[in-house]
Amino acid sequence: MDFKITEEAGTITGTLAGRLDTLASVQLAKDIQPLMDKADETIVLDCDKLDYICSSGLRAFLSLKKASQAKGGKVIVKNINDEIRKVFVMTGFYNLFDIE
Repeated sequence: MDFKITEEAGTITGTLAGRLDTLASVQLAKDIQPLMDKADETIVLDCDKLDYICSSGLRAFLSLKKASQAKGGKVIVKNINDEIRKVFVMTGFYNLFDIE
């Protein structure tokens, strides 16, 4: 899985690509630290090229959401495919996040 952070016009975007499986989620937990540090801002998680997400990956998303709530920020998840949308709906995450 690839993860890249970009900043533009006051928005921080984390772009995910590939499979967010258990092994990749361990690395993602480390890689999202810069987003955690800026959780008081608007953070976009762009999942356009994300093919799969496991429960550990969902946990990383939730950790970021909790950090942003604590600091007054916002997390937006965008461009999820139908399979990931199903996972979000089944787990209740669809109602936890702003989905675009």
